[in-house]
Amino acid sequence: MSKKVAVVITKLFEDVEFTSPKEELENAGHTLTTIGFEAGETVEGKKGEASVTIDKSIDDVSPEDFDALLIPGGFSPDQLRKDDRFLEFTRAFSNDSKPIFSICHGPQLLINAEVVKGKDITSVKQVAVDLKNAGANFYDKEVVIDDSGLISSRTPDDLPAFNKAMVDALSE
Repeated sequence: MSKKVAVVITKLFEDVEFTSPKEELENAGHTLTTIGFEAGETVEGKKGEASVTIDKSIDDVSPEDFDALLIPGGFSPDQLRKDDRFLEFTRAFSNDSKPIFSICHGPQLLINAEVVKGKDITSVKQVAVDLKNAGANFYDKEVVIDDSGLISSRTPDDLPAFNKAMVDALSE
């Protein structure tokens, strides 16, 4: 059954951490909606290999409209986490136990949304201490699946396992 996946993203995202999951999720029949600061804005990946036109502004969406949330890494999550609208949006997925898919620096948004305490998670190495300080159970593994539906990975090298875990989670 097709699921609707919200993707929170802005400029300087890690190119392949958006393009690879997008391709895998769409190939599995799911629909992705990119959500950013302004609908119609085009944001560039940090490596210049991908650009994304934002489908919807954060002001025009509701977590109830989606089945899952994807947070690509790069510098995007750090920019999004300063905005209360993105924190509330993210928090709603956690509160409703909807799947959240986070890779690399993605957990920065989860930390600021205060939804990682007691959860099993991984991230890029430099975010690990922040996760531990926020009360998360950090594991240095290619993919970590928490009982809450939170699925996380560390780096682009982990994308095959991350993509498979996301597709599997949405097919349950």
